Amino acid sequence: MKVILRIIGIALRHKWRLAGAYACTLGAAGAYLVLPKLIGNAIDRIEGGDASGDAILTIALAILALSAVRGLLSFGQTYMGESLSQFVAYDLRNSFYNHVQRLSFEFHDRQHTGNLISRAITDVENIRMSINMSLVRTPYFLGLFVVVAILLLRMDWQLGLLSISFMPLVALNSSIVRLKLRAIWLSVQEKMADLSTVLQENLTGVRVVKAFASEAHEEKKFDSRNLDVSTAMVEAERLRIGNTSFMLFSFLVSLGLILWFGGQRVPEYLTLGELAQFIIYMQILAMPVRMAGWLVNSYARAASAGQRLFEILDAESPVREPPNALDMRRTRGHVRFDRVSFGYQSGPPVLKDISFEVKPGQVIALLGVPGSGKSTIVNLIPRFYDASSGRITIDGTDVRDVSLASLRSNIGIVQQDVFLFTTTIGENIAYGRQDASIDEIVQAAKVAQLQEFIEGLELGLDTLIGERGSTLSGGQRQRLSIARAVLLDPSVLILDDSTSSVDAETEDQIRKAMESVMQGRTTFVIAHRLSTVHRADQILVLSDGEIAERGTHQELLAMGGLYREIYELQLRPQEEVMRDVEAPVLARKEASR
Repeated sequence: MKVILRIIGIALRHKWRLAGAYACTLGAAGAYLVLPKLIGNAIDRIEGGDASGDAILTIALAILALSAVRGLLSFGQTYMGESLSQFVAYDLRNSFYNHVQRLSFEFHDRQHTGNLISRAITDVENIRMSINMSLVRTPYFLGLFVVVAILLLRMDWQLGLLSISFMPLVALNSSIVRLKLRAIWLSVQEKMADLSTVLQENLTGVRVVKAFASEAHEEKKFDSRNLDVSTAMVEAERLRIGNTSFMLFSFLVSLGLILWFGGQRVPEYLTLGELAQFIIYMQILAMPVRMAGWLVNSYARAASAGQRLFEILDAESPVREPPNALDMRRTRGHVRFDRVSFGYQSGPPVLKDISFEVKPGQVIALLGVPGSGKSTIVNLIPRFYDASSGRITIDGTDVRDVSLASLRSNIGIVQQDVFLFTTTIGENIAYGRQDASIDEIVQAAKVAQLQEFIEGLELGLDTLIGERGSTLSGGQRQRLSIARAVLLDPSVLILDDSTSSVDAETEDQIRKAMESVMQGRTTFVIAHRLSTVHRADQILVLSDGEIAERGTHQELLAMGGLYREIYELQLRPQEEVMRDVEAPVLARKEASR
């Protein structure tokens, strides 16, 4: 019930639309309820021999006018109800989207994208339908039933009691069905989320599916989830239809009894016109009875959809801004980790008592085996996660004391998994600075060694790229990501394995271009390439979440420890390859002199 009340509270934000729908509903119901009275009067006049043309014409015109009024008011009710439901859905989608935007990486680590999409679309749509079907129409059907029941009791209390005697059984059955339907619809929506997840993963990973010829496996997996959804929905419809059929059967039994007993009370207790009124009112009573099944189903769907939706809306991010968050100005880039530890939820510690200092303009390289904590360190600086203990400061200011927007505007990030949006190259470069000029975008592209490629395109910066940059090569995507970071002009630069997807020549071009960009900026690099390690002011070698060694390239080689092992296994072969590649070039230069 709390879920339904919360949905009603959202609808009340648009109280004038709701009030307009209710006003039209009241008028339409009033016009509808007068019609049987007019028809009954006409029958009594005809039966009594008072069937003059003027009298019957007047009644016919009155019926026509009331029908027109009811039609117009019904249109107003439907229009206002639909607009109300659409604006409620608009509010819910915006609230959901905005809230998810502000949740930390930790939340997204636990949630499937398809599941979130299902909640934002399917669950919101179920609530929207419920607003129009239930919230707007329930008072109409309930009021119609109560008023008609009162009219029937006033006309003949004995027949009136008989006509509504089936309601206790209907109410009991509806309550039982409602509880069952809510559980089934919750299951349906969860299965629909699973189906959306399978579909989203398949479409995103279509190249992997085709590369491994796994179409049949994916089809079988989708068919299984699809069958689960269909089976559950059929079960829900079986319950709804069974409830509706039971109510209609009960009503028809009641109507048959009314015809039998009512016919015996004419003309001693009822006129023929009054019996006709009674029967017509019974037909009107059938409408809310028939719709009760739909209403029960609609409320059940809304309750289960709202439960799933509010579960996300009520989720709190562990990364929060303080109420009096400071606005971080342009920083020098003096970064300090002071005894920082971190662990993911319900997992072992990933970082343990990490302390180091990076002065403005220094380049720091992070090395270690996968899972040693390299990416976690750089993710803590822009507060994608919050440290479990310890402090991270930039220019002496704790990153937890400033607003997230101002903090992240000082940090440029080139992530290992490059994500590009399905829009133009120019808009992708300017994603972090939508107000950037064309000249600034072009300059950023030049720095990232992307300008030559862009000039070779017919539309240049206005060229549309495919989903996730699928029309670009790995090196082009990486350089575009670098251009996006450069355009921010950050004081702290994070390169998360940023040259892992490019060839040696492209890497050399990027390295030379980035030398000027990195000057005056604190740069964190997670790299497996020797060129990056050689030029680092400080190298941190991580092992099991701890700093095992630190120093420059030569200092660490002299230690003969873990760094030396990594060097011998990974970096020394690169050095030899680079020497073999560069030797012929140097020889040609010498020969030309």
